[in-house]
Parts: sequence; structure tokens; C-alpha cells
Amino acid sequence: MKYRCIIVDDEELARRLIKNHLDQLDDFEIVASCTSAIEASKILKQESVDLLFLDIEMPVLRGTDFFQNLIQKPKVIFTTAYRDYAVDGFELNAVDYLLKPITFGRFFKAIEKFLALQPQQVDLKGENTPHTVTPKEYIFIRKDRKQVKLFLDDVLCVQSIKDYIKIITQDENHIVKNSMNTFLNELDARFIRVHRSYIINRDKVTAYTKNDIEINTIEIPIGDSYKESLKGKLK
Repeated sequence: MKYRCIIVDDEELARRLIKNHLDQLDDFEIVASCTSAIEASKILKQESVDLLFLDIEMPVLRGTDFFQNLIQKPKVIFTTAYRDYAVDGFELNAVDYLLKPITFGRFFKAIEKFLALQPQQVDLKGENTPHTVTPKEYIFIRKDRKQVKLFLDDVLCVQSIKDYIKIITQDENHIVKNSMNTFLNELDARFIRVHRSYIINRDKVTAYTKNDIEINTIEIPIGDSYKESLKGKLK
């Protein structure tokens, strides 16, 4: 099943960013990308929509006013550059409220909230199964003045080196300027922080103890402050 979405924002860059985030999720499709609430209103009269990404502050008609007046309301995730509008969004039972610029990690959390509100599917055995988001296949990293495609299944681990990170893959390493927290927000649930200087791909772990993790021949220490949170995550 694919969830049908409309993006509504008067800023082209904002619409493009949300589109890029959605393109990495197989369970979502974009019905329309609109520059105004008026344009979105016409689409909603013609199409069935599951989820709105709706900017609050727009010319002519604010997103919150538009949504409040809808008779048939899809789920909505409000987006805005202004933190003060959060209360307005949640008073309208929004799924979430995203502050621009929207990182993929924060966007993904909003998507998980939306999925948690959906009815459970029933499989052929009659058992309820929750909706899941397909893991990301790749991201782009900036390297040598280019945007380079990085397939996440190839990533073994990530190491922090001062203002840079070293992305270790099966075939080569990439050194790019980024912080660990920012980069972790671009990854999916396979990747976990195990040390202030290391992120690992949980699927690639070949052995571990309470103090360290092995990925092939790479030995990675587990930081003392991370041991408690790692319980059960490596099994």
C-alpha cells in the first residue's frame, strides 16, 4: 500500500526538500506539489489524499486556516520556519510539526508518527502486522565538490575525525566534512551510535562483547555512556 501525499508550500526549495525526503521511502507517493492552499484545495476535491505536508505561513491563506476549514481532513504534518506556530499546529491535531530546515532524521520521526496512527494490516495468517518504512537505499554525500551517491548497505561504520567523518565501506573509504550527529540524522534505523567517535551498521556486526564490536577485521570500542542504551540492539 502506498500513502498518497500533497506538499503545500510557497517556497520551491522547501517543496523540493520534502520531495527528496519522500523519494527515499517506498511506501509514499506524491499526488501533487502545490504553491498555495488554494491550489491544494482544488487537488483535494479531485484526489484521495492520506497525508498533507502543509506550510503554515503562506500568502493569501495560512496553512492552519486552510486546514481548519476543510470538511474532509487528511492527516497533516505542518512545516514552518517559525517555532512560535507549533501550538497552532498541535491544536488542529496535527501528526507533527517540522521546523525548517527539515533534516531527514526529523522527517523520518514524523513519518513514523503518521504510520503509528494507521490501522494495522492483517497478514494471511490472520496476525496483525504494523506498518513499516522501507529502509533507505542510499544518500548523497558531498565529496570533491560533487554530490556522490552512497549506498547504505555498503557502509560498515563511520568514524569521527575532528571536523570530519570517515565513512568506511566494503570497497573504499570516504572522508567528508560533517558532524556525527548531523550524519546520523540522515541514516536509517540500521545505524546506531556506540561511541562518541563511532557509528556502526548493525547488520554488519560479526562479533561483539560488552566492551567492543567487530565488523570483519575492524574493532570498534563501545563507549561507557552507550552501553546501557545498546542492550538488546545488537541481537
